Amino acid sequence: MKKAILWLLILVFLVYLGLKFGFPYYRYLAFKSDAKEIVKVSIEARDEENIRNLIFERAQELKVPIDKADIEVFMTEKNIKVKTSWFEVVDILGVYQKTLKFNVDTSL
Repeated sequence: MKKAILWLLILVFLVYLGLKFGFPYYRYLAFKSDAKEIVKVSIEARDEENIRNLIFERAQELKVPIDKADIEVFMTEKNIKVKTSWFEVVDILGVYQKTLKFNVDTSL
């Protein structure tokens, strides 16, 4: 019985860790994909401020901790490049903190 409870506690802790680390990575991957899609859709309009606004709105929806000023949009005659980065701190039971750094660098 004690062994089963111990395994259950270990399983619960592993699920907890997965959720604590999974949500920041999910936000990163979803935001990166959406930023690439926004650039792809906006390539014809070539409106730098509109691209920045759309990307910032999506960041807010995903609760990505960036400001609008953190989003860099570079335009050349043929390409549009978007860059941004942020940090998220994962706190494990108040005992251990891990800082995760995320970079989005997409261009078309």
